[in-house]
Amino acid sequence: MRQIFVIKRLVWFLLVLAGLALAGFFAFVPRAREPGYVFVRSWGTAGDAPGEFHDPTGIAVSGSEVFISDSRNGRIQVFDLNGNFLRAFGTPGEMLGQLGRPMNLTVAGDELYVPEYFNDRIQVFGLDGTVRRIVGEAGNSPGQFSAPGGVAVAADGDLFVADFYNQRVQHLRADGSFVKQWGTTGEVGIGAGAFNYPTDVSVGPNGLIYVADGYNDRIQAFNPNGSFSLKWGGPFATNIYGPFNGWFATVTSIATTPDGSIFVADFYNHRIQKFAPDGTFLTAFGAFGDGPGRFNHPIAVAVGDDGVVFVADLLNNRIQKWRPK
Repeated sequence: MRQIFVIKRLVWFLLVLAGLALAGFFAFVPRAREPGYVFVRSWGTAGDAPGEFHDPTGIAVSGSEVFISDSRNGRIQVFDLNGNFLRAFGTPGEMLGQLGRPMNLTVAGDELYVPEYFNDRIQVFGLDGTVRRIVGEAGNSPGQFSAPGGVAVAADGDLFVADFYNQRVQHLRADGSFVKQWGTTGEVGIGAGAFNYPTDVSVGPNGLIYVADGYNDRIQAFNPNGSFSLKWGGPFATNIYGPFNGWFATVTSIATTPDGSIFVADFYNHRIQKFAPDGTFLTAFGAFGDGPGRFNHPIAVAVGDDGVVFVADLLNNRIQKWRPK
């Protein structure tokens, strides 16, 4: 009798444990609240000819044009919304107008902001490819960069820069003069306001500054005055990665839309995730592979005026276009 009693207690214990695990799973893995997205088309292949890519790492949309960081080819390529090649500018190098691994792109007004991973600067171009100015230089002092990965431009022209190896986000004036920073220079951390290789920044219509906190596998958001607002990604957004809804496996790009939606390139999960301004998971799309609608490390995301999503599909050396269902 005692053996049967012990077995029953063990069974009940395992059932309770399984129930708690299931409850925890649903608490940290939200369901989709919106329909997904449908693959439309892709363009590009490996190479250095017009329309070909060698590691596309950044993407931005301006009206009817799509700008692509063709990183190893040291250039920006421009296409129409259907992938037809229009023009290109830049060559590999360190001189004015040359590019050293251009990363996440941002269009503000009639200017294209290009962070350069190898040249430790942000180069600003007119949309026709004319060089306007350079912001920053190599270093770890205020206003200097070590492999900047992304830049956001506020309505007043201020810049917010993901300073990758310096483990910080810098707030600068349009002329590059330093205002303040978030994160401790050169120090990795998982607490609120600390970073583990930040990769990109975007300003939402609500005024929050959203940061892709790359290897912390999360998004952090800050008020314009620099105070912490919120974070999400995995349990308590504390550097726990995974393949579930709302979790990440290295975030490499972030894009906000006029309605407040937030799109995130989830690099090692081979997908794009979409969130509400408060971090609520909405939907996701993509899976690993090289066929239509599949990704091999999506590294950058941008959204057109009509809600169509463009993705830089890094190791497939192509760009993909998706539309809402």
